[in-house]
Amino acid sequence: MEKNSKNRVEGAAKELGGKIEKTVGKAIGNEQMEAEGRAKELGGQAKQAAAKASERVKGKAEEIVGSVKGGVGKLIDNEQMQAEGKATELLGKARQAGNR
Repeated sequence: MEKNSKNRVEGAAKELGGKIEKTVGKAIGNEQMEAEGRAKELGGQAKQAAAKASERVKGKAEEIVGSVKGGVGKLIDNEQMQAEGKATELLGKARQAGNR
């Protein structure tokens, strides 16, 4: 599993566990448990946000590399290079959109 995907899954699990702990703490009137659950929930959200940001950066880099490759392909009249560049550019845009 890719590192960012793993971090997103771990973050989601931590967030869910925190929500459960927070809810149980609230239900039984244990303020410390409720606060610890909230802290875990926020930690999980932060881990997921960091993984998404990393993927957006990777997507932007792919988009730029693809755009440059496509431009070079056009400049030297190489249709295959143009197509590969466009594909990489689109992949980068899709990665960014999928991690908003």
